[in-house]
Parts: sequence; C-alpha cells; structure tokens
Amino acid sequence: MEFESSQILLAFALTLFAGLSTGIGSLAALLTKKTNTNFLSVSLGFSAGVMVYISFMELMPGAREVLSDLYLVLSFFGGIAFIAIIDFLIPEDENPHEVHLSEDMQERKRLKRMGIMLALSITIHNFPEGIAAFMSGLRSLDVGIPIALAIAIHNIPEGIAVSVPIYHATGSRKKAFWFSFLSGLAEPLGALVAMLVLFPFWTPQMEGVVMAAVSGIMVFISIDELLPAAGRFGKHHLSIMGFIAGMAVMAVSLLLL
Repeated sequence: MEFESSQILLAFALTLFAGLSTGIGSLAALLTKKTNTNFLSVSLGFSAGVMVYISFMELMPGAREVLSDLYLVLSFFGGIAFIAIIDFLIPEDENPHEVHLSEDMQERKRLKRMGIMLALSITIHNFPEGIAAFMSGLRSLDVGIPIALAIAIHNIPEGIAVSVPIYHATGSRKKAFWFSFLSGLAEPLGALVAMLVLFPFWTPQMEGVVMAAVSGIMVFISIDELLPAAGRFGKHHLSIMGFIAGMAVMAVSLLLL
C-alpha cells in the first residue's frame, strides 16, 4: 500500500500532537503547592479512573472485534505479566540493611519510585498508542483526528500522574515536567517504528493484541500503584471521587469524539 508524503507527515503530526499533550498535564506540577497532598490524592485517583475506563470501555472492546476470546484474555494478562515483571525488577527503595529513614524520607522515596514507574509504564503504553494513532491517520483523517484528540485528552491526566509524584518527591518542577513530557515522546517514536519496521506486517489482529496488552498494563498500574498511593496521601473518599471523576471525564470525551 502506497501513501503520499503529505499523508505520512499529517499522520505523524497528529501522533506528535497526541504524545506531547502529556506536557499539558505536567504543568500541574508547576501550579500546585508541594504540601497539597489532597490534590495529589485526587489527581492519582483521577488518572486511575481514566486508565481503567479507557481500558475496559475502549481498548478491550476494540481488541475483541478482531481477536478470539482466548487471544483477548491471553493478551490482556500478558500485558499484566509484562508490567508486573518490570515492577518486580525495579528495586525497592527500602533496604532492611540500610539506616532506617524518617517517615517523610520513606514517603518521598515511595513517591519518586512510583513516579518513575508510572513514567516507564506510560512510555510503554504510549508506544503502541502512537502506532495506532499513526496508522489511523494514514487510513483516514476523519478517523485519525478523533483518535489523536482522544489520546491527547487522556494523555493530559497521565502527565499529571507522572509529574505530581515526581514533584512532591524531589521538589523540582523541572524534573517533574521533563519526566512527564518525555514519556509522551514514545508516541511519535511508535509512529516512526510503524513507518519503518512494522508497517509491512501490521494487521488488525496485531493491533488487537497490542491494545489488549496495553489494557492489562494500565489496569495493573492503576490497581498496584495509583489507587494505593491516592489513598495513602489523602482522604480515602478524595481518591475515590478522583477515580470516579476520571472515568466520567473520559466517558464524556469519548462520547463527544
């Protein structure tokens, strides 16, 4: 299948726009006070709601259209296993052989580790999203533009999810911004890989496997990292309200787009 250079450039531009929207979310790190743990709790719950909703209401139904139930389940839990292994390989900050740290220092280390873990996981799941956005843009701008907008909208709270814990852990707005911003670059990188490597072999079935695996990754991160941290750094009901708000915002954005 042949595409004109203008089609390729437009599809790549859409993917770049979607990926870099994480930087919008990261600006939240510049607007919140370091001691605002309630905002931290709500924002983490909000991001978990976004990830869980988009996993089960958009990605999984789309994957089910092209995969059998067996491959859908295997792909979903394969994604969970993949990110769980990464989680296991990242060393814990607390070492029983080290000098005992104050509770504040322990919380800072937990936040920093969580922020790095989130940046890594979001980078991983942004990569196939970039492929999907790029391929959709190549097929039709009528399809590519809404998909890029939807991805951009849900990348904003993902940017918050990365930047806020990094900022609260390090006190550095610059680090918070760049961790979040750079995680979004995986989407245009995914577009480049699609263009140079995967495009000749890309099939609807491959896309379905990737999307189901991405769903598993996002659900694991929400349950293992976001929600526990949201409850720990704020009132329980604040994190739950943030979670529900995240699902509601994502639902409205998908309905409108």
